[in-house]
Amino acid sequence: MNLRTAMHSASEVVVTPKSGRRWCGCVAAWMLGLAAVCAAQAQAPAGFVVAGYIFPRNTVLTPDQIDARGLTRINFAFAAIRDGRLVTGAECDEQNLAVLTGLRKQNPSLTVLVSAGGWLGSAEFSDLALTTQSRSAFADSAMDFLKRYDLDGLDVDWEYPGMAGAGHPFRAEDKRNFTLLLQDLRKAFDQEEKTSGRRLILTIAAGATNDYLAHTEMNKVQRWVDAVNLMTYDYRLPPADATTGHSAPLFTNPAAPRSESADASVKAFERAGVPAGKIVLGVPFYVHAWGQVPDQNHGLLQPGKQSPDDFAPYSAVQSSMLGHGFIRYWDAAASVPYLYNADKQEFVSYEDPESLGDKCGYVKTHQLGGVMFWEYSGDPSGALLHVIDDALQPSAAGAH
Repeated sequence: MNLRTAMHSASEVVVTPKSGRRWCGCVAAWMLGLAAVCAAQAQAPAGFVVAGYIFPRNTVLTPDQIDARGLTRINFAFAAIRDGRLVTGAECDEQNLAVLTGLRKQNPSLTVLVSAGGWLGSAEFSDLALTTQSRSAFADSAMDFLKRYDLDGLDVDWEYPGMAGAGHPFRAEDKRNFTLLLQDLRKAFDQEEKTSGRRLILTIAAGATNDYLAHTEMNKVQRWVDAVNLMTYDYRLPPADATTGHSAPLFTNPAAPRSESADASVKAFERAGVPAGKIVLGVPFYVHAWGQVPDQNHGLLQPGKQSPDDFAPYSAVQSSMLGHGFIRYWDAAASVPYLYNADKQEFVSYEDPESLGDKCGYVKTHQLGGVMFWEYSGDPSGALLHVIDDALQPSAAGAH
């Protein structure tokens, strides 16, 4: 019995005068038991999500570039927002979306969502969320977009409500309007389900910071979304941070200047009212690097400058770092690796199969919704995705 069916069944219970106090007590006990079952169903994932963001960067995708069986969900990045409406962001988007939806032939359970916004694409969110009319117009355009391209849902990547982000407009009302926007989208999606019988998925990409929580109503937001893609990465990065550190630590190293980690963010979101089963843990398929880092503590927690190679895909670790002067070290407290090249004085923060295995173990232990990653092209070898599949969907891993 799913949650909706259970609630419908409960509404049909009738207590007649002849039932007496004993029947009322049975109904009360049954309702309490039902509530417990429904709460468990609402929080426990039916199956772990393996969600990959795919960001073609104005290039045309081919089906053989993507392991459809290794994913349960694709988030296509990004659709654009123009005049408060959802539209394609590049000339090849229609072609690429057709490639992605065609992957369902290889994996019928695969869902394909479009992601709207992103760091550079969130300028219109504050305005489109401002009024009932503007929210409705956006929801209508989103429904039209999903139907036109045969998509399974929408990922709202507003970076960030109530905050400037990449310099775009924001206002204090964003906090409430963000909730109302998601509520209106969910209502539109539910109406479509009544008409077509097809359920549409609504997710958000959420900043893994206390500032994000302060500017949102996550206890209300979580009611309207299927998943919160928690961006548990970029905790430290050059040049914003002049001290080296981990971009995506699982746990906080007590020696670190700030108590930031995936574990801390997950707990903060749970305290804010998000059920564990709706939290999808974000992991990076890329690296951050600092230069001019002194050879102390293998470069960890040392002063550093922006390196010419401050951002690179994970594939660069395999092709030009390990075995090329960089030595791998392991921070047991944070449960992540790092690289240091003493000759070049470069420090690299990254994710590898060992740390990713630990994070998948964390997802299972804490009954989170799954794992998402940014972004697919960072690891064309599939080494990181295979680790996720081995841990969270072994049947897919066996198909590799």
